Amino acid sequence: MMTADQPMEKASRERLREVQWQKLQELLRVVSGRNRFYTRKWREAGVAAEEIKSLEDLRKLPFTHKADLVRAQEEAPPFGTNTTFPPEAYSRVHQTSGTTGAPLRVVDTTESWEWWGRCWEYVLRGAGVTAKDRIFLPFSFGPFIGFWAAVEGARQLGAMMIPGGGWDSLQRLHMMRDLGATVVCLTPTYALRLAEIAREQDFDLRALPVRALIHAGEPGANVAQTKARMETAWGAKCFDHAGASEVGAHSFECEAQPGGIHALVITNLGRPGFPAIRYRTGDLVRLNRGPCACGRTFALFDGGLLGRSDDMVIVRGVNVYPTAIENVIRQFTAVDEFRVNVRTRQAMHDLEVQIEVISGHDAESVRAHVEQAIYRALSLRPTVTVAQPGALGRFEMKARRFQRLE
Repeated sequence: MMTADQPMEKASRERLREVQWQKLQELLRVVSGRNRFYTRKWREAGVAAEEIKSLEDLRKLPFTHKADLVRAQEEAPPFGTNTTFPPEAYSRVHQTSGTTGAPLRVVDTTESWEWWGRCWEYVLRGAGVTAKDRIFLPFSFGPFIGFWAAVEGARQLGAMMIPGGGWDSLQRLHMMRDLGATVVCLTPTYALRLAEIAREQDFDLRALPVRALIHAGEPGANVAQTKARMETAWGAKCFDHAGASEVGAHSFECEAQPGGIHALVITNLGRPGFPAIRYRTGDLVRLNRGPCACGRTFALFDGGLLGRSDDMVIVRGVNVYPTAIENVIRQFTAVDEFRVNVRTRQAMHDLEVQIEVISGHDAESVRAHVEQAIYRALSLRPTVTVAQPGALGRFEMKARRFQRLE
């Protein structure tokens, strides 16, 4: 990573590869022989770090999966064998949300935490954020990484950071108004929840000075109908960002919004203390190495993260991804919240969708239209039912709207 006055993000592809190679060499030098996890992994694969003589040689190294890191943690709790330095070298600890399995703890040195912040500085500057902005962060300051790195990114950028933890939703809205927040970092789910609270409390959301929403933690900002709904409710522009606790902030959406997010890292070259080398996140993407209107030369994930390979389920012979269903349901402004259950009956999967309908709308008419829209989009007829208002729960961080029921 380079600082703002060294615009690496607009360097030539050749220069990017030079920097990547330099950083990869240093990473392998530090990790090899010190990091028990990778030293053993490479030995078992019959390859040594010294054999990596170019970026092309990187493919000689085996892939890393989250399950590998979880097993490494179980072997040597609490932090596992994927730690390159002694315990006293680490100053930060976080853990994954656990939505796809057992939580994974990750640790950072002071230097790698600053690297996290530089990654987030790219995310913020990609959305046009400057030192003049006031960034509001309405999330719980717990062990989940959440938007912790955004705090560090705001510090490095020089912008005012307004913490919104420990407040209820209405208090947070008033705080944004009273302190003149111009940027809000939050999940798409919580952006829609705040819009719901504003509507219920007659709070004029569009009167806020907020001009940009930066989203992470789950799909949504890359789902066309969800993005349109958030931008309409807030009167602000939405920006997508993707990352993972075990990898770091790895991609972001720029102001040009070409229909995708720029890729930063997958082998995290700035985090030798807890490396992720040839890491397979399980995210589905379309890689585009073409130029972007913003001038950045970073590779692009067209359409953002399209879903996860482990999220796909086959229902009556149809490949179904949660984001596809969300894109349909978010077309209906009368639907506040929804839940999708995939239930197994007689060895076959059935799709069940529950929706909450905003008061004042004909619930049966909305239900029928949603059912028909999903059928048209997926060629699959779901069972759609109407839930009581508030019955489906609300979320501030990652939503859990999709369940597989046996």
